[in-house]
Amino acid sequence: MENSLELNETPKRIISLVPSQTELLYYLGAAPIAQTLFCIHPADTFKSSAKIGGTKKLNLDKIRSYKPDLIVGNKEENTKEQIEELQSEFPVWMSDVNSLQDAFDMIVRLGAVVGKSQEAINLKLTLEHRFNRLITPNTSRPSVVYLIWNAPMYGVGSQTFIHDILTKSGFHNALENEERYPEVTEEKMNDLNPDYIFLSSEPFPFKEEHRKHYQQLFPKSKVVLVDGELFSWYGNRLLETPDYIGALKDQL
Repeated sequence: MENSLELNETPKRIISLVPSQTELLYYLGAAPIAQTLFCIHPADTFKSSAKIGGTKKLNLDKIRSYKPDLIVGNKEENTKEQIEELQSEFPVWMSDVNSLQDAFDMIVRLGAVVGKSQEAINLKLTLEHRFNRLITPNTSRPSVVYLIWNAPMYGVGSQTFIHDILTKSGFHNALENEERYPEVTEEKMNDLNPDYIFLSSEPFPFKEEHRKHYQQLFPKSKVVLVDGELFSWYGNRLLETPDYIGALKDQL
């Protein structure tokens, strides 16, 4: 769960450990002084930004050297052991985002922590408006298996942010009875027989060659490459998600 922090003043030396929240901080006008190797957005600041390792392999000594007055992390993205070590030395704000509503709440709460409440509220209102246009009553819900990894195949189950995005977008997650990120065998995929198989661009970078391979392997399903950032990043990148998914559905 997200934790609460009482800070004496607005933080100025922020370190972000999560790609989507790094991008959000820049958007709100509270740019971090350091970020992870995977915090690739905004693209124009990535090359020059200070890096403190990967999301699950943080360089704690480098983080200490920056003397942060706030560290922003996430329960799923970061490891418990490293977060607990950082919490013993610095103010650490953690998020736990498993649904679109969680994302809206996170944006507002983080905005308040970094002194950008109005900017965060404005973003939330804009997102709600855009997603309300996407979320429409739909009696026909095509089934989807959303894959995030190749060989072995791993998909997206329930209690995940991607699952909620799929559901709100009018799809039926064929793995909704599975928890989090289950392994999917060829036999299981054939049993599920989904209308679509979505191959995400992250964390495994599925390409056209993979799409062709899976299409031959599972000819009864339509295999589609999808932009993983627009299904899984829960900051201001969500501004692009409704239009993207709307166009995707028109193409299917």
